[in-house]
Amino acid sequence: MMSRDVPAPSGQAATDLIVEVFRLNGRLLAAGDRLVADLGLTSARWQVLGAIAASPTDETVARLARNMGLYRQGVQRIVNELASEGFIQLKENPHHRRAKLVAMTKKGRVAFEAVGRRQKPWVDALAMGLNARDLNSALRTIEALRIRLEKELGWGTTGST
Repeated sequence: MMSRDVPAPSGQAATDLIVEVFRLNGRLLAAGDRLVADLGLTSARWQVLGAIAASPTDETVARLARNMGLYRQGVQRIVNELASEGFIQLKENPHHRRAKLVAMTKKGRVAFEAVGRRQKPWVDALAMGLNARDLNSALRTIEALRIRLEKELGWGTTGST
């Protein structure tokens, strides 16, 4: 019989994975900040620009935040910064007076394309020597955990972000 204080083996493995994901997230944010700093971006701004670029239509801040799995208030702060610096613009929303639509400007597209040109060699070097099958397995595991958390939180699934 298992002690209530000791997680099951899969629970311990999930705990170890979660802790490592937290560590990885911190390192990714620091590396991303260095990669894009001279473009006037941070990892957070890059992430929001990426969500805007990935959307087939202009979206509200609330919708972008849901798609990214983040809180609206945090995304709103970044959207305000990006708008004040000309990377994005806020447009009238015919379906809601107060919830503006977020759209990329030419400056934003140029910056996002520059990030993409930098990201490819960076990620290729980072992944060098790692097995694509192993990386895909890790991806499936992390996605499964995210989906379970979204269900637990009542968020539904948002797809890969």
